[in-house]
Amino acid sequence: MDRLQKTLLFSCVLFYAFASTLAQDCKNYAFSSNTKFSTCSSLPVQNSFLHWTYDPTNHTADIAFRHGGVSTSRWVAWALNIDKSGMTGAQSLVAFQNSSGQMSAYTSPVASTGISTLTAGKLSFEVPMIRAEFLSSNSEIIIYATLKLPTGRTSFNQVWQEGPVSSDNPGAHALASANTNSVGTVDFSSGQTSAGGGVGNSKRRKRNVHGVLNTVAWGILLPLGALTARYLKVFKSADPAWFYLHAFCQSSAYIVGVAGWGTGLKLGSDSPGITYDKHRNIGITLFCLGTLQVFALLLRPKKDHKYRLYWNIYHHAIGYAVIALSIANIFEGFDILDPAKKWKRAYIGVIIFLAAVAAILEALTWFIVLKRKDDESDKYPQGVNGNGNGNGVNGYGHGGYRPQAA
Repeated sequence: MDRLQKTLLFSCVLFYAFASTLAQDCKNYAFSSNTKFSTCSSLPVQNSFLHWTYDPTNHTADIAFRHGGVSTSRWVAWALNIDKSGMTGAQSLVAFQNSSGQMSAYTSPVASTGISTLTAGKLSFEVPMIRAEFLSSNSEIIIYATLKLPTGRTSFNQVWQEGPVSSDNPGAHALASANTNSVGTVDFSSGQTSAGGGVGNSKRRKRNVHGVLNTVAWGILLPLGALTARYLKVFKSADPAWFYLHAFCQSSAYIVGVAGWGTGLKLGSDSPGITYDKHRNIGITLFCLGTLQVFALLLRPKKDHKYRLYWNIYHHAIGYAVIALSIANIFEGFDILDPAKKWKRAYIGVIIFLAAVAAILEALTWFIVLKRKDDESDKYPQGVNGNGNGNGVNGYGHGGYRPQAA
């Protein structure tokens, strides 16, 4: 056997092994109950598979939904959506391991008015049988069910999902790309399936817009505005330009931030029952404090007013608090959206850059201020005026001169 024949034989063996591995995921999968299904489909995300046998005589489908890579503290669900393509209106089959160690499997309709929990309820079609099992060998939950399909149809939109379980109650699932893309269609008669859905894509775009607007506003423009106010005003030539630049950055941040806050409210109304309390509460606090800062600007006392010192203390304290909360909430948003790691790393790079600039400018500011103080001390020694006369009396016999603070 020459080298070419050996290479071809080795390639065929590799191809057969690879093909066998793929087939094992779906067609050749061996169920513990030795149940056989005529058709199966490897779903595109979340390590999920759908097996079924369609019986045209009574218009039923025996299905097995497999979801791998989950622990006993997770729930899984598979659903048909008769009229829509998203979660709203989905007729769900839900399963998880309860606190007693038993598998709980039930039906749960996702109403258009809310989904606070996947509570048990009747679906729009009959489900004569439903059960579930957890396979610890490959961390897989399988839902078995018999569906009596709606009359006159075999093709439907399908949705599948997973999320956490707390005290035997399913919690909100994540909003990562795998979760938002877990929609498609299935035709029980032809065996055809497809992936994708307009509703999921639309919500994903809204979430991305919400994240970008708030990151730019609260996480970049706001700190930039604070830097200009603290470090530019030390230069006399920058007055009053630093103030207008500071006001521009903060006003722009507030306007863009309000737009981002509005998109968050819209997302909340479009996703009833899916709440992220910490992220939401910080967002509400930021909006209130930011609005308070805007109104406080209208009430700013003049420089020589006796209350100006107290206003400055308030303005600075609230401003720095808003910046700290903003950065914390942006990272909360990253954890919720779970975007590509490059975006989180990019924002971390921005924060590190701003922190480095602030450190350099802080050192430069103190150097300038101390140098200016030394120069003034050399120019006007204590007890000597600008004419060189001592005893705190100028050349005209009037009271002594003391330089004004910078």
